[in-house]
Amino acid sequence: MLSKLALAGALLATVLLPGTATADDCAPPRVPGAAKQVAACLADLTTAGTVASGHTVPADWAGLTSAALPRPGAVPGVQIDGYFPDSSTTNQHHGWAHDAQFVLRLPARWNGGLVVAGSPGNRAQYANDRAIADHVLAAGYAYAATDKGNTGLEFFTDGHRPGDAVAEWNHRVTQLTLAAKATVAQRYGRLPQRTLMAGISNGGYLVRWQLENRAWLYDGGVDWEGTLWTAGGPNLFTFLPAAIRNYPAYSAGSAEAHQAILDAGFAPGSEFLWPYHDQVYWGLTQRIYRTEFDPEYRGSDADYAYADRPRRVHRAVERVELTGRIGKPLITLHGTLDALLPISRDSDVYAQMVGDRPHRYYRIEGGTHTDALYDTYPDRLRPIGPCFLSAVEAMGGWLDGHTPPPSKTVRRAPGEATACEL
Repeated sequence: MLSKLALAGALLATVLLPGTATADDCAPPRVPGAAKQVAACLADLTTAGTVASGHTVPADWAGLTSAALPRPGAVPGVQIDGYFPDSSTTNQHHGWAHDAQFVLRLPARWNGGLVVAGSPGNRAQYANDRAIADHVLAAGYAYAATDKGNTGLEFFTDGHRPGDAVAEWNHRVTQLTLAAKATVAQRYGRLPQRTLMAGISNGGYLVRWQLENRAWLYDGGVDWEGTLWTAGGPNLFTFLPAAIRNYPAYSAGSAEAHQAILDAGFAPGSEFLWPYHDQVYWGLTQRIYRTEFDPEYRGSDADYAYADRPRRVHRAVERVELTGRIGKPLITLHGTLDALLPISRDSDVYAQMVGDRPHRYYRIEGGTHTDALYDTYPDRLRPIGPCFLSAVEAMGGWLDGHTPPPSKTVRRAPGEATACEL
């Protein structure tokens, strides 16, 4: 890993490279450290243009946003796709069969900033294109995103030790941030004035981890329902097994099973979301992450008892755990009806861990883990996407000296499908 001094020297050398491109031409800059890169000059870097031109993969971002999320106008600029050296091959995009893939987008009209994102779930590098990239590009930010170094439902096959695959996520984000800063410097002739980290779910975890462990690289971050990993709990393994184990009896009418799921941390009022999460998320999420951190377990995931597992399992989680010790301003958003990462076992806890450090925490009333469910239940849910856009704007204001509103629960209001006032 580069030291701060080495990075500063490397970036300064990059800025002073002869032949540096300007924002008025289409000559692609070189991405430092990339094993491969392919660049294109595009009339529109947003999904309205990249879907048509083939410079995004809609399957990567399917289901993450509501249909009503506003679409910005066209943003011309340069897109660079590529990958860093890596030995795993779970990402098949571009026919490369190569992980550590990234995308950089450099708008012709630049506001001086850079937004870096890691993918949610186990998706690839375009997963944030609709929810994040469209809007920060329209605001003038350069944008960079990574697949985190492994993708798909067997991401856990990457690495040699339990926890290696998740630990790589953090390394790949740091790697991309360093490279993206240098690339921006080549493109525009100067380093970014501010660098923000942003992400959803596992991407939100990455925001938290980077601001805790690599804070010198960033000026702030926006965390959209980041996954909480702590070795002593809570974590996925302390609440998902209870939901998996009790849901069949609950669906058959058992009041005891219902209470057991609530006691695990799932919010009262989120019951209408449980059938979908039982079918799609709970069992699969428990299985693939348990395999990553505890591959020797041979029992039923419904009966998994994290607290009773050997110390080696807890050490594997400890390698990637969060502490709350952020070094730069952070805004966290989390839906009160999240039925995958229940708010009482995730962001409520993380906010306490952060304490009096520079943090704003907005609990979004009626929000759940994926905004596409708002389209199915518009009378019961609200999308978090518009609140995220407000949070990015609020973070920019915070860095300019305008203190954002105090942490609070953001109540449901008319027009919430397209706007959100924090």
